[in-house]
Amino acid sequence: MTKKEYLEFLDEISRMFPDAHCELLHDNPFELLIAVVLSAQCTDALVNKVTRDLFEKYKAPADYLSVPIEELESDIRSIGLYRSKAKNIQGLCHRLLEQYGGEVPKAHEDLISLPGVGRKTANVVVSNAFDTPAIAVDTHVERVAKRIGLCKTNATVLEVERKLMRFTPRERWTETHHQLIFFGRYHCKATRPNCETCPVLSLCPFGRKRLSAPKKTNRSKKKASPSHAEAT
Repeated sequence: MTKKEYLEFLDEISRMFPDAHCELLHDNPFELLIAVVLSAQCTDALVNKVTRDLFEKYKAPADYLSVPIEELESDIRSIGLYRSKAKNIQGLCHRLLEQYGGEVPKAHEDLISLPGVGRKTANVVVSNAFDTPAIAVDTHVERVAKRIGLCKTNATVLEVERKLMRFTPRERWTETHHQLIFFGRYHCKATRPNCETCPVLSLCPFGRKRLSAPKKTNRSKKKASPSHAEAT
């Protein structure tokens, strides 16, 4: 995919999802940080269900450190990897209090130094909490970037992020991040993508190949008629 084609693609998905936004519910940078840590390999809908009560119980980093880890594990048990996430949450809360006065740092390099915080989490936090342009590559963004041919199918997450940053105007990084997520989550889905009605089909090698592939049919084998001898 050329840069010109990619920008055409961006303009189209921008029209499709003009109001794309972070769907993790939060009221401040700290709640967003906790929500993104919880969202690893989990849906935003489930995270929002859990944080509704979690954020009522825990208001600040010190609150998460005031309970035994087993209690925090119980509070987030419905979320996958809850044991490691509980450990990381208490670890990052300790680091926030020890090094940042209990506040979420604004710098990307400071964020990724926190337990359980990688590039994707840091990118989500800086872009949504502090209005710093960033593109976070989650499973939806990665899938879309590879399907449209912007990146090779064996490209790493970091390679996908760098390609997106290189091709996307910096002032559009954050909105593009959200629009790619919405496009992948609600239209170009992992299974049964809406290729037939996709407005960017002409720009998508995956979609064109998928629609041109022969349809699989389940033909039931006709039962052989019994012979005269068998019938008698």
